[in-house]
Amino acid sequence: MSVPPRRLRRGLVVVTVCLLVGLPFVASSYVLSLATLVLYLAYVGQAWNVMMGFAGQLSLGHSLYVGVGAYVAAGVFQHLGIGPWAGVWLAMGSCAAIGIIIGLLAFRMGISGVHFSLLTVAFAELVRIAFDHLDWFGGPEGLFLKVSQRDHIDILSFRGPPAMYYYAALFLAAGALALCSWLLRRRPGYYWRAIRENESAAQALGIDTFRWKLVAVVVSSTMTGVAGVFFAFYYNSLFPEQIFGFTRSIEIILGPVIGGLGTLLGPILGAAALVLLGDGTTEILARLGWNVPGMKQVVYGILLLAVVLYLPSGIWPPVARALKIDRPRS
Repeated sequence: MSVPPRRLRRGLVVVTVCLLVGLPFVASSYVLSLATLVLYLAYVGQAWNVMMGFAGQLSLGHSLYVGVGAYVAAGVFQHLGIGPWAGVWLAMGSCAAIGIIIGLLAFRMGISGVHFSLLTVAFAELVRIAFDHLDWFGGPEGLFLKVSQRDHIDILSFRGPPAMYYYAALFLAAGALALCSWLLRRRPGYYWRAIRENESAAQALGIDTFRWKLVAVVVSSTMTGVAGVFFAFYYNSLFPEQIFGFTRSIEIILGPVIGGLGTLLGPILGAAALVLLGDGTTEILARLGWNVPGMKQVVYGILLLAVVLYLPSGIWPPVARALKIDRPRS
């Protein structure tokens, strides 16, 4: 006797929620750190997916928004005593402003496709160079936040044990999923998908493509800025080369690409696959006494190659079809 798709969906949701909420009570610190990383990558992947997966605007410089959000919130906290709950609004505003500048510059000049992606990379590199020379943010020597007692929870300063950061990352990932689901079922989602499939046809139908592409950039950049704030207070150290680097941008986009570009659950599944396989392989080799530099990147490359060759639409669409719980694409 087969289980109805709706009942199966509800059952999977309930089981998943129970596992995620209860994980800190049974998991080791290492497992909890991996779970936090999965949720963080799922969130930033979802944010990037708004721009590329929904609206079709390829950004290869999303580390720009992570870095700006992290530095703004950490800087005002370190020097001015402004807490992260106020700093996050400054970070979001800064990232939104940069997104507007990039969008206006690109879309007014008709820049799209590969040229738009190169523009995002150029902006990320320019901002990296700028922060490398800003002594107020630590310059090339980095900006370090004071680490408080890990067993004491300080919500106002966003300080506490690993479990607190795990639940914060879980809240971000769940919030991004809910927001993206809501957007796809409203006017922005329909307009973005029309632009993604055929911008000329969308424009002919009366859609203001300039406006809605700009909205996608602003939403995506603002969401990513929040991830930057989490990054700063979770890792407590910031270096321009580290946080603005091209590697950081690639790390952001791999989740949605591997999981399923333009889908809601693809970024989550892709982030889980990346972390579990990459860090899992590294941990297994370490236990065997083998120290292989760059093994995580090798695993990422193999996973990406396998997806491109055998699952070009990502991991989630065939899983969704098999379980009959979701449409392949948004």
